[in-house]
Amino acid sequence: MDAQLKRGLLEVCVLAAIKNADSYGYKIIKDLKPYIELSESTLYTILKRLENAKLLTVRSAEHDGRLRKYYHITQKGLQRIDAFKTEWKEVISLYQFVIKEDSYE
Repeated sequence: MDAQLKRGLLEVCVLAAIKNADSYGYKIIKDLKPYIELSESTLYTILKRLENAKLLTVRSAEHDGRLRKYYHITQKGLQRIDAFKTEWKEVISLYQFVIKEDSYE
């Protein structure tokens, strides 16, 4: 898969993982596991990129005596998910065009 496409997909997946409730790194990885394998290093790179783009915010809170970072989706992050849904319809259309050739064999 094209690296840029995959990067964009992973970013939207991470946003979707925190869409309904704030979350932290390990839980995000666990929530995405049924759909995609994501390493901690990849996740934290994505989270930092999303934070810099103001698509999420981060706060630290103590949990079991340790500080844990919690991620919260912003309005801009929600808009990015909505834009992805619209864009994905076009991607599906292009995919259907590409595989249509396979049905002629």
